[in-house]
Amino acid sequence: MHDDGRYDDPRVTGSTSDPVSRETDYPSWSPGAAGASTHPADTDPPAARDEPAVHLAGSEAPESTAGRRASDVPSRPVNVAEVRHTLGRRNTAAAVRFEPAVPHQPTAAARDTVPVVPDAPVASTESLAAVAADPTYVSRETPTREEDDPPLAMEAMRAVQILNPSGEVTMPRPDRTRVMCVANQKGGVGKTTTTVNLAVALALHGNRVLVVDLDPQGNASTGLNVPHHTGIPDVYDCLINSVPLSEVAQAVEGIPNLWCVPATIDLAGAEIELVSVVARESRLDRAIAAYPGQFDYVFIDCPPSLGLLTVNALVAAQEVLIPIQCEYYALEGLNQLINNINLVRQHLNPKLDVSTILLTMYDRRTRLADAVEQDVRNHFGDKVLQAVIPRNVRVSEAPSYGQSVMTYDPGSRGATSYFEAAQEIAERGVKEPVGRNA
Repeated sequence: MHDDGRYDDPRVTGSTSDPVSRETDYPSWSPGAAGASTHPADTDPPAARDEPAVHLAGSEAPESTAGRRASDVPSRPVNVAEVRHTLGRRNTAAAVRFEPAVPHQPTAAARDTVPVVPDAPVASTESLAAVAADPTYVSRETPTREEDDPPLAMEAMRAVQILNPSGEVTMPRPDRTRVMCVANQKGGVGKTTTTVNLAVALALHGNRVLVVDLDPQGNASTGLNVPHHTGIPDVYDCLINSVPLSEVAQAVEGIPNLWCVPATIDLAGAEIELVSVVARESRLDRAIAAYPGQFDYVFIDCPPSLGLLTVNALVAAQEVLIPIQCEYYALEGLNQLINNINLVRQHLNPKLDVSTILLTMYDRRTRLADAVEQDVRNHFGDKVLQAVIPRNVRVSEAPSYGQSVMTYDPGSRGATSYFEAAQEIAERGVKEPVGRNA
């Protein structure tokens, strides 16, 4: 439909062919006539408005003035500027309806007279009265301490808490020695990392800890910076040659109350040599029982297999700590591990129990990690620690410096998570004390 800017005014009687411009207030309106609109928009320069199409001389004559017919226009050349000035006028209703909204800008005099509102107080009388009535009340008008402390300050506070420079016993010590076997036949789930960091965390907070590296790769010895090259007395001598454990254990440098029994490459042939040894499944058990010292915790780092070395660890321990990577492959072989633990309990060690499940390498960005966590918690219940170990690059960097993440970067998220896991294990040990003589 073509809109030429005109419509039939029902107020005009007679033929409907008499057009009336939309830009007029009434049919007899003309520029300069009495009663014409005096809205400020009518006096705006033509360039500021949308210009309607204008027919030049020689074409069909448009309405040069509102309310006049085309036949009343004198036959003379059309002045384009005059036509634009005439057709560019709009009535008051159109201006109110179509004029874009422009925010009102106050004048300088108005700005000078605006009253100045003072800043709001930090705490109002109401919040002070609420604090007096309830000491736990926190006003929304005042920032909390967590908002005041910058991230570096919070990280420094966590580092001091984890390192415990005072040396006080901040984690409860069990009544009897807790021998924990860290086992999972799947490799790469964090057995060695869990063993090293839990042992360091407990030792830093007043517990006496012994780490037995039963993996031929010797990664636990590397993480604790304990020499384990060929020729160093290691756990192989204890298993095969019946060397006392006290002659093999080495004190960990920089960590008080922490000792480590290293493993060398010689341990790789121990499984073959143990086949013909009498009471081959309980060799490690007797070595730990004959140790003259008294420990609060003994952590045994197992190899990623279910051979004789792992069986020796299961026989020597009373508790099994299973680290589970938050992926599907880690769950696939878990049933076989549980079956082997049940066999050892029935025939060799009736006191053995799966006491702790720790979720490692948790990636909060994936739904798979949440699904694995829910499955594990539904199956094992309270045995799963509330602390979850996330993926953290600091945990992977620490062994390259011969340290645990607890000493390498104590303010990192990985160190904080392992500290929380160690604290939870210590608290569970006090509530339910376990030990070799239980």
